[in-house]
This record gives sequence, C-alpha cells and structure tokens, in this order.
Amino acid sequence: MVARQRIPGPERRALILREAGRLFARNGYSSTRLDDVAAAAHVTKPIVYRHFESKQALYMALLDKHEADLPTFLEGRADVASILDHWLDYVRENSHAWVMLFRDSSGDDEIRQRRRQVSLRAREVLAAFIAGQAGSRVPPEQVEPTAELLTSGLAGLALWWIDHPDVPKPVVAAVAGRISQAALA
Repeated sequence: MVARQRIPGPERRALILREAGRLFARNGYSSTRLDDVAAAAHVTKPIVYRHFESKQALYMALLDKHEADLPTFLEGRADVASILDHWLDYVRENSHAWVMLFRDSSGDDEIRQRRRQVSLRAREVLAAFIAGQAGSRVPPEQVEPTAELLTSGLAGLALWWIDHPDVPKPVVAAVAGRISQAALA
C-alpha cells in the first residue's frame, strides 16, 4: 500500500478552490454538490467543510478572490496593450470566474447580489483607470458609461474566447485592443 502524502492546509484549500471553480463553471451553483467538489479535489467532504463552512461560503470565496484580483490587471502597467495581455492570461487561467459571474444565474439572492458587486467593482476599477489617463479625451460625464461598455464588452469577449479556446491569444488581444482604443479615443 502506498502512503498518501499529506498536503499542507493552504495547498489543499487552493486545490479545493480550483476544483470547485471548475465545477461551478461547468454545472452552476445550484447543480454543484460538495460531494462532487470533494471527489474532484481528492479529499473527503469533512475536509471541504474544514476549509469552507458551506457550499455558499466556497462559492463566495471564489467570487471574493476574483474581486481581489481585479486591481492587479492594472498594477505596474500604464499602457492598454500590457493591461490586456495580463488580463487575457488571467482569463485563460481563471475561466471559471467569468462563467460564474456572467453565465451562472443560479443561487440565492445573496449570491446574485455578490455577483453584481463584483461586476460593479470591475467597472469601478476600469473607470478609475480611464479617469486617470493623462491626455484622456473621455469627458468626465462619459467615464462611467465608457467603463461599463468596456467591462461588458470585454466580459463578452472573454466568454467567447472560453468557448473558442483554439483561437490564439494575439487574435483576441487585437480585438480587445481595438475595442479599448476606440472607446478611449
């Protein structure tokens, strides 16, 4: 019999989050069971409960992580091309986040409200970037609607790319860049 090596708690938590994100994206909140998450993460259901008090807490943790990651798209990047390059890498690695936010409508009012908050935070981050651009030609009263246009358009592009994974990143980046540059002009 081969002894199983014990995984440190933070690594186990990350594994549970990764597998839960994949399952929530594939099945939606309502159709994903914690038994499925535990099986996918190769842990027992009590181990899942040791890290997350409920399915809702697990789902919310994934949304919280995505929200916390939003400002990182801009950190240390001043030009739109490098921001989009980093963002597209994030989309590839975290496709579950886009599906959870923009395709899954299941869950209770608290979950739907949390999804909305994350979407609003994305718009805030983008609006701050637009407003802070030196030489921006976007009038102040148009900053927020421009951020909404870009947030919605880029989310749609991310979902399209998730559905078309064979499309090379440079093609998607060119589209995202053209849309972004046009909106910021």
